Amino acid sequence: MNAWRIPGSIAALLIITLLCTTLAALFISAPLPSLSKVLSDPYLHHLLVFSFKQATLSALLATLMAIPVARALHRRHFFGKTLLLRLSSMTLILPVLVAVFGLLTVYGHEGWIASLCRAMNIPYRLSPYGLSGILLAHVFFNLPLATRLLLQAFQSIPSEQWQLADQLGMRGWYLFRFLQWPWLKRQLIPAFALIFMLCFTSFAIVLTLGGGPQATTLELAIFQALTFDYDPGKAALLALIQLLCCVLLVLVTYWLTPQRSHSISYRTRWQPKVEGKVALIIDSFALLFFSLLLLPPLIAVVSAGINSHTLDALKEPALWQAVWLSLRIAVLAGVFSTCVTLMLVWTSREYRLRQQTLAAISIEGSALAILALPSIVLATGAFLLLNSTVGLPRSPMFLVIVVNTLMALPYATKLLESPMRDLASQYARLCLSLDIRGWQRLRHIELPALRHPLLQAFAFSALMSLGDFGVIALFGSQDFQTLPFYLYQQIGAYRSQQAAVTALLLLAICFLFFMLIETLADPHADS
Repeated sequence: MNAWRIPGSIAALLIITLLCTTLAALFISAPLPSLSKVLSDPYLHHLLVFSFKQATLSALLATLMAIPVARALHRRHFFGKTLLLRLSSMTLILPVLVAVFGLLTVYGHEGWIASLCRAMNIPYRLSPYGLSGILLAHVFFNLPLATRLLLQAFQSIPSEQWQLADQLGMRGWYLFRFLQWPWLKRQLIPAFALIFMLCFTSFAIVLTLGGGPQATTLELAIFQALTFDYDPGKAALLALIQLLCCVLLVLVTYWLTPQRSHSISYRTRWQPKVEGKVALIIDSFALLFFSLLLLPPLIAVVSAGINSHTLDALKEPALWQAVWLSLRIAVLAGVFSTCVTLMLVWTSREYRLRQQTLAAISIEGSALAILALPSIVLATGAFLLLNSTVGLPRSPMFLVIVVNTLMALPYATKLLESPMRDLASQYARLCLSLDIRGWQRLRHIELPALRHPLLQAFAFSALMSLGDFGVIALFGSQDFQTLPFYLYQQIGAYRSQQAAVTALLLLAICFLFFMLIETLADPHADS
């Protein structure tokens, strides 16, 4: 077996083994319901239809809106651009309770916009609950993600192609069609598929903003089967249906995605020249819309967190113990997730260089398959598996880190696979001629060139773990409290002012952490 096959094969085997064993633990723990009875259930049909409907609409809105926003961010320089990009990167890892609090403060029936409309005698009809509320929250969370992914596609265009287009006088529609679109469409379908699966498996947003049984998804039905009905067999069967749906989507995505390699210069960047008032108006409107969607909910969290109880809340020892535990879990999960992702994309890249596309898809698909299983299913399955075999550990920290590592892999893979593939296309012949292989190639060629994507993948993974509530909801206790769990306890005890302070602190930690990583990754970032 060639050495380059080993890292990705080991990582993929571990991932699939963990997924299969945890799912099997749910099947074994309880008798399965009748498959025909479940499949003929009208309520299940409603769940599937609504899950596909809200996920499709959310993914379409996020990806289509992201095209003009990413294009504007790529070709415009303005004060606060770096800050806006860093804030947008945080929405993916914001704790859902914090973000929903901000969205309701702005868009709720008693929110800022409703109050402004009443003052102007304008009827306010937007409901933050039901399908409209779910779509609003999903676009808030996923538009920045789609923007970052498409912005990466714009930034991947080689400087030589920009220079040639400038010499030919290409502008406007022709520049977009012949230069930008071939690069953009490589990322567009994967971005849509990733956001679709995120929305299809969305749990906390649908739980808080669904507004009733008419707006219930398959993910929420799995949660209800585990908690209210305590029927692990039904939950496993529903999770298997969800897994099949997502795997089918992954296969369709790889079939539709163009798999072309291009030479990329990571050392130089070409700033495209933009002329004309129409382009300026379009870019200004796109950036204004993006800012108005992103900033007000974050401002609402900040304004609510600064109150008369702020200093007293910050003096609580339990708060800082939760902060320390959260940071430890986040850093370890970020390191593990980045290392496992690097193993996967390294082996996948080698398969693609040898035209073994099916093997490459299998390696990459092992990471995306994690999106099909909710974190609560993974955590519950792992709990049942350990309880029936070696016994539960004294501290759930290791289990929380493992599940958070797995849940971050799809995002880290999306951030690393395209840069790794394009870098191989550029340097493969040179490395072959110089006989640079294995660890030496990774150390001297790839790691320096992939510094920014690697640190970005680490930041996303760590911050997702920092804001996670799904796993800690099962294992949290008075002796094991992360910051999201501490916030949940405050909300449950109706300590709203202290909870607002905790939410603000969590937001501030996420922002400072990500800003530090972004600065280390790109110390010459333009402001």
